[in-house]
Amino acid sequence: MATCEVCGNNYGMTFEVHAQGAVHVFDCFSCAIHRMAPICEHCRVQIIGQGVEVEGHWYCGAHCARAEGRAGIVDRV
Repeated sequence: MATCEVCGNNYGMTFEVHAQGAVHVFDCFSCAIHRMAPICEHCRVQIIGQGVEVEGHWYCGAHCARAEGRAGIVDRV
């Protein structure tokens, strides 16, 4: 058994997420999202689906990127 790095639950069905050279252990997707999801720099929502990245800045969509003065950003739907 392993321990979730977010909630501390010691659970027999934890899973690992390998990202950017690090290994993270979680007991549920909710904890994984809490730790791993980027946060929109305009509206502060956690980006769960397709977000946009502009010059190292993350936004939940083109609307928020444009609201922060980013030009030429288009949502891909």
